[in-house]
Amino acid sequence: MAPMSDVILETTNLAKSYSGVPVLTGISIQVRKGVVLGIIGENGAGKSTFIKCLNGMTEPSSGEIRFMGQAWGNCSVAGAIAEGLVTIPQEFNLVNDLNVYENLFLGHELRTPLGLLDRRRMRRRAAELLAELEADIPPDQLVGSLGVAEKQMVEIAKALTSPCRLLIMDEPTTVLNQNEVATLFKVMRRLKESGVSILYISHKLKEVKTICDEVVVLRDGQFISHDPIDALDEAEMARRMVGRELHQMFPPKVSPAPDAQVVLDVRHLTVPGVLEDVTFSLRQGEILGFAGLVGSGRTELAETLYGIRKATAGTVEFFGRPGRFSSPQEALKAGLAYLSEDRQGTGILTEFPLAANVTLASLKAYCHPFIRKKEEAAKAESYIEKFRIKTDSLQTQLKNLSGGNQQKVSIAKNLDTSPRLFIFDEPTRGIDINAKSEVYAFIRELVSTGVSCILISSDLEEVLGLCERIAVMRGGRLAGILEGEKLTDEEIMYLATGVKG
Repeated sequence: MAPMSDVILETTNLAKSYSGVPVLTGISIQVRKGVVLGIIGENGAGKSTFIKCLNGMTEPSSGEIRFMGQAWGNCSVAGAIAEGLVTIPQEFNLVNDLNVYENLFLGHELRTPLGLLDRRRMRRRAAELLAELEADIPPDQLVGSLGVAEKQMVEIAKALTSPCRLLIMDEPTTVLNQNEVATLFKVMRRLKESGVSILYISHKLKEVKTICDEVVVLRDGQFISHDPIDALDEAEMARRMVGRELHQMFPPKVSPAPDAQVVLDVRHLTVPGVLEDVTFSLRQGEILGFAGLVGSGRTELAETLYGIRKATAGTVEFFGRPGRFSSPQEALKAGLAYLSEDRQGTGILTEFPLAANVTLASLKAYCHPFIRKKEEAAKAESYIEKFRIKTDSLQTQLKNLSGGNQQKVSIAKNLDTSPRLFIFDEPTRGIDINAKSEVYAFIRELVSTGVSCILISSDLEEVLGLCERIAVMRGGRLAGILEGEKLTDEEIMYLATGVKG
């Protein structure tokens, strides 16, 4: 046990129940000053609830929290921040209609001696924080116009505007590429050297091993272990998370037949300021990966194919017919499904129950002419079983599910449209290692039935593990397509950064 003078946070028998259902049970841990403590566990293990108990978002049912030696009872979010406990949430907590610097200082604005907003100083400080994160984001840009990875950088910068003693980071790297993760880790090490403690929640065990000093494992709302990071390898961490040995992470790769039909043929596709002269093809039963840095155009390409953005030049053929869709409804009707990287922004309705979310895109199939609730419920139940979605009932609102289970519902929603082409944009964002394996197996199963897939991911291990061809984007253009012996993370980064291509 650490000396009490060295302990910044301590929980004793912390527990939380919702409607009599225990979510956390008897969690007792210590966080020492200047230590990066990893918190790992499957979706539904209680990580998010534990964080909410610490930062004032919810009140524990029982147990004790002590912060800086003082009892931490009935604390609000604002009160936690004022005391130096700051959280970077998994889901964005930004105002799209405000610009970047206004978001960074929202609620604790800098003011002049006369009490007026000191916009010049806030802009300057915002620029400094973003430069520290090597994020090329103008302080005056509207947050609503930013991509998901850029919003993540704004969230991180926002946390750094407050004096901090304990920083909680909930899945901060899920949409960041390797360079951005390396920059973030540099910032974390500087904070650690200054005495700041960090709780680092992540499903990426390699990152946990790299950046953390210690690691706590939670499973089914219970404390499993607390060890120095050097005491556990990634395999042992995964085993403790799931309570059993894990099977192989990636299924065997699948190759389309030599004479497989070209289902998607894109030629010279252009969207002013976003995409320029993009050409590629996709065959039936193929998983085509798309890699690249933030702003490279991967998501914008998916949105253009799905009819969200309008191309001004180029052609798209979908199963031999014109496929420059004018709307998502038209794309959906043709058999194209799109899993957005922005889960809560465009993928699901968090205030709706689970069953209603599953049928959001396919509701017409359940109307005869009114919604047949039994059919809807039966289909939702089948997806709960297929994807092992953890929920109390079909009527549970999605806001009460973990991020990983929300992602599974979003996948089920798209699958229920019976697509012929499925575009996955960051499909394992916020998903634990066991659930990742399940999603990979699902994608493999999907292509074995003849469905074609496009996989957009910032996780190079993911695209390399699933794809036999990887297209690399840079600056809105296709920098190259890799296959065979060229399928390495080094070759991908060479193209993504402009060293080659």
